[in-house]
Amino acid sequence: MSECDSGKAPPPWSAVFARPRGALLQELVTRAQSLPPIRMGVVHPCDRPSLEGALAARDKGLIVPTLIGPCKKMEAAAREAGVSLEDVDIVEAPHSHAAADQAVELVRRGKLHAIMKGALHTDELMAAVVRDGTGLRTDRRISHVFVIDAPTYHKLLFVTDAAINIAPALDIKRDIVRNAVDLAHAIGMERPKVAILSAVETVEAKIPSTVEAAALCKMADRGQIAGAILDGPLAFDNAISRDAADAKHIASEVAGDPDILVAPDLESGNILAKQLVFLAGADTAGVVLGARVPIVLTSRADDVKSRVASSALAQLFAHRPRTAT
Repeated sequence: MSECDSGKAPPPWSAVFARPRGALLQELVTRAQSLPPIRMGVVHPCDRPSLEGALAARDKGLIVPTLIGPCKKMEAAAREAGVSLEDVDIVEAPHSHAAADQAVELVRRGKLHAIMKGALHTDELMAAVVRDGTGLRTDRRISHVFVIDAPTYHKLLFVTDAAINIAPALDIKRDIVRNAVDLAHAIGMERPKVAILSAVETVEAKIPSTVEAAALCKMADRGQIAGAILDGPLAFDNAISRDAADAKHIASEVAGDPDILVAPDLESGNILAKQLVFLAGADTAGVVLGARVPIVLTSRADDVKSRVASSALAQLFAHRPRTAT
């Protein structure tokens, strides 16, 4: 007999959808539409998804796109998609490497407020972004933030870093946290709750991520990370579930109510984000921060809604009030 048949309530972690899919990301898009659009360079948009996503974000009033790449390939992609490039700014670049370089140079000249990845490898774009002397580096480490709308969770959930830093050391994790906190502030969270994840919730010398989690929390105590409430190490269950935290006698402002999950490394973060998509019915957006401008790193699997929501994140971040974290 199932639990439903027996009349028992389902457990709190069961996939009970509390709201329509993508509803919270749509709220972000609506909020962003009240702000002026930003000029976004779309790098090598030579396939249908790249063009459709960029033009959909334009039609929502979020961005003014500048398409950077080989004109003939972009025009062919537009014909395939059945869209017009009339009145769209186009910058000719012979290939994807040149398009990435052009985009970075246009940012450096103040012509672009953000960058969106098109039909090229992430490494090609990021190589131009991080190049010494001519790139877009700042004093922050660059990192990626997934913004996840899982209908089984009661609010938006950030997962970081699942795309850029493979095995971040402590100083890099500090910047990963600071970048995510900045994004949380940009979308209206005054004091986001940050769960530093590991396999266990106690500090164990044999598990370096637990030691680093404790150090990050002490950094927050000392003002090296500002504008957020940090706790860790926390295992995933007691980070997400107040009941699980209570069962282990964990007293925490964060447990059961985190806004940001900081993964120990890229592998665990990437697996976590994709599990939420494929097992919890989540919709996602994402943005790279820590460079001079926000960067939308699209995936070939991203649909138009995801690309629009990611553009909204970049726009909200570009318009954020500047505060030190």
